[in-house]
Amino acid sequence: MEEAMSFRINTNVNSINSLRVLGMTNTEYAKAMTRLSTGLRINNAGDDPSGLIFSENFRAQIDGTSQAIRNNQDALNYAKTAEGALDEMSRLLREGRTLAVGAGNTATLNSEQKQAYQTQMNLLLQSIDRIATNTQFGNNKLLDGSAGVNATVVNASRLSSISLGGKVGGQTITADAGVTINVTTAATKASHAGTNAVAAASLAAYNAAAVGAAESFSINGVNFQVGAADTWGQVVQRINESSAQTGVVAQAVHDGTNGSITLRSTGYGANAKINLVDATGVINSAAGTVAATGTNAVATVTVGALNGVTFTGGQMGNDGLTLTDSNGNRVVLSEAGNAASGAWSAAQVQVGNAWFQVGANAGQTETLSLGSFLSSSLGLTSVDITSANGVTDALNKFDSAISEMNRRRGDIGSFMRNTLESNIRSLGIAKENLSATESSVRDLDVAEEMTHFTKLQILQQSGMSMLAQANQGPQAVLSLLRGG
Repeated sequence: MEEAMSFRINTNVNSINSLRVLGMTNTEYAKAMTRLSTGLRINNAGDDPSGLIFSENFRAQIDGTSQAIRNNQDALNYAKTAEGALDEMSRLLREGRTLAVGAGNTATLNSEQKQAYQTQMNLLLQSIDRIATNTQFGNNKLLDGSAGVNATVVNASRLSSISLGGKVGGQTITADAGVTINVTTAATKASHAGTNAVAAASLAAYNAAAVGAAESFSINGVNFQVGAADTWGQVVQRINESSAQTGVVAQAVHDGTNGSITLRSTGYGANAKINLVDATGVINSAAGTVAATGTNAVATVTVGALNGVTFTGGQMGNDGLTLTDSNGNRVVLSEAGNAASGAWSAAQVQVGNAWFQVGANAGQTETLSLGSFLSSSLGLTSVDITSANGVTDALNKFDSAISEMNRRRGDIGSFMRNTLESNIRSLGIAKENLSATESSVRDLDVAEEMTHFTKLQILQQSGMSMLAQANQGPQAVLSLLRGG
């Protein structure tokens, strides 16, 4: 049976229905406009939650791959810098061998000519050492044996981490060595023993005792309000609940007669502070302020046979257990290491392998071994070409040095061509395909969306028209009233 037609004034159901549908259309219309203006199908998590997760993961991979490409290019420039210097050193080695051959023609040379050859040889060897010593990529030496210094923690219970560059205290690290640490000044935490002694039979009694008056105080800028009925145990609890903000924890203590509150910073060193403003005398026996700081650790760090270097905590905003030297090297002590006495073995340094992060993910690294190219490392020591025997010895040394130089340049060339350049190409392809996949999920198909947008425009116009028609419905009731 059909419902009988009825006419109402107070409730216009048709208008309400039209308004609801128009509102839904307007919502979709606004979303379509946002998508068209940004060019993205997903502008917030509500547009497509699972798609957002997928897209963000791919974006992380794309960004990492982009950085990996830049890393590879930097590594390529690093290797090219080293190889360019070695090219000049190779020329000097060839020239040195030629000098030895020339000096070997002793029957035609007088003593002054032989000494001239020797002088030229000495200057040539100095040039080799100068290039090996001065060749740098940024501030990093490449050919003096300090390239690729990597330190590894061997005493994890006392040392949390270590980072060493090519120099400590101005001394160049050129050989594998052990690292020892001697903490000469232990780091401390900031602390303050409250002076408000409250008579209590035990620690439990103190914690349960009421403060007895409305009080207030602040720690490192965080305010605390205490009610008269609050207990001292609750005061301690509130301080500890705010330790993430204040960097301070509290502890109730009892000396056998009285109870009080002791404050202690959560961190070590001079950057860990307690600034107490005791407005009414809660922690202390009278109103006032307290400023307390911790102490930074100081240690002597020794790498192999090099002189010990002073490392100091608290530099550059770090805590008292993070120690640095003038060269930016860093060691991070554990609490056990901070408390240890005497010199103790901490880490091992390996020299010669420069590490490069060549991929977008953990573990995707490559190494390049450079080592030392000083004349002494190439075997060019005690080169004397003023005698026939010396010439023979010099030729053998230069032949060996040239052979070693060619081998190591070949290793660098292989690293550049077969590792870095190949990796740059493969990363470029990976980035292209990752971007295409991310685009298919997140980017907007403009043609499809424009079709949808046009439909919404029409629906919006028709909805407005129907809403106007629905609002005219109650006017029909007036004809009934006039007819009466």
